[in-house]
Amino acid sequence: MYLAEFLTVALIHLLAVASPGPDFAVVVRESVTHGRRAGTWTALGVGTAIFLHVGYSLLGIGLIVSQSIVLFNALKWAAAAYLLYIGFKALRAQPAKASEENLHKEVGERTARGAFTAGFVTNGLNPKATLFFLSLFTVVINPHTPMAIQAGYGVYLAVATAAWFCMVAMLFSQARVRAAFARMGHWFDRTMGAVLVAIGVKLAFTEAH
Repeated sequence: MYLAEFLTVALIHLLAVASPGPDFAVVVRESVTHGRRAGTWTALGVGTAIFLHVGYSLLGIGLIVSQSIVLFNALKWAAAAYLLYIGFKALRAQPAKASEENLHKEVGERTARGAFTAGFVTNGLNPKATLFFLSLFTVVINPHTPMAIQAGYGVYLAVATAAWFCMVAMLFSQARVRAAFARMGHWFDRTMGAVLVAIGVKLAFTEAH
């Protein structure tokens, strides 16, 4: 009975999650810089944050945030500040030897908690995610759809997001890929830093509709 609605939700989510954004940039950076373990934990952090968006969407809090300029701006500036912080930090990367020994050494430098937090905060504070889930649960999903079914959609969205970014982490943490990026050394970090800063600035000018 709800199959058509679920497929619509799944398709919209696929298109949204596949579009490069702050989540993608953070997962790629963690995977290339610190290895598969860090990239996977970052992906799981992003996926877990989806439960946050689903939760307040089901409770109707997302509508309050989108209608309150103060709350929306607070969320927006917090997210922008975080992205600018990690972006500027990456921009300050110093040249280093791109050796095999260096790659193996870097894998253990990132804690699971740190990587997970990076993914969770990046997605959780993103006001665009707030607007996306708000529109999903108010426009796409019928308000008469049972809460249990809607919660089921939410579980799918979280699991699918985590799975997608785990695949991204797996791809960008492969030895050949990491070695290729490592040859660019600090320029990769600086490039990713510039991307994160650009996303942070763009986010800062996001307006609630």
